[in-house]
Amino acid sequence: MNSLSDLLVQVRACTLCQAHLPSGPRPVAQIDARAKILIAGQAPGRKVHESGVPFDDASGDRLRDWMGISREVFYDPSLIAIVSMGFCYPGTGSSGDLPPRPECAPAWREQLLNHLGNLQCTLVVGQYAQAYHFGGKGVSLTARVKAWRDYWPHQLPLPHPSPRNNRWLKTNPWFEKDVVPSLRSRVAHLLAK
Repeated sequence: MNSLSDLLVQVRACTLCQAHLPSGPRPVAQIDARAKILIAGQAPGRKVHESGVPFDDASGDRLRDWMGISREVFYDPSLIAIVSMGFCYPGTGSSGDLPPRPECAPAWREQLLNHLGNLQCTLVVGQYAQAYHFGGKGVSLTARVKAWRDYWPHQLPLPHPSPRNNRWLKTNPWFEKDVVPSLRSRVAHLLAK
C-alpha cells in the first residue's frame, strides 16, 4: 500500500478524465489518517474548482452549519477528511452540475479510504455518494435520509447542502428538526474526544 502522502501526490496529479472536464483537471480532496469524520460528497463545483478548497461555497456554509462547526475545524484534516466521488469539477448540465466522472471513484476512493483507520462517522452527501456507499438502486434520496437511523451512528445519509435543494428542505422540515440536531451532537462528541 502506498503511503498516504505518496497517494495524495498521485491523486492531485491525476489527469484520468481530462478529456471530459470543461475546466481541466484540478483534483480536490482533504485527508489525514487521524481524521474521525469523513465527508463523502459528490464532486467539486465551479467555485471549489477555482479555489481548490473543498466545500468552499454556499454548500459548504450550509454543511458546516448542519454540523455545528467552524471553518477552522472543518478544514482541519486531522479531524475531518473530505473525499468525494469525483475530485474534479465535472461541468454544468441543464439542472445543475453534472454527475461525478465515473473514472474517479474506482481509481482512487478505496485506496484513500484504506488510510482512514481512525474513522468513526461518514457523512454521505447526495445521491451519487449514497449510491456508492449504500447501493440499493431504486431507493430515493428522501427515503434513505428518512431512514437515517438505520445507518446511525457510523454513517449518515444527507441531502446535498446546495442552495438548489432549498425546496427539498422546505418540503422535508423533519430533516432540520430531527436529523440536524443529532448530527451536531455526534460531531461535537467525536471532536471532543
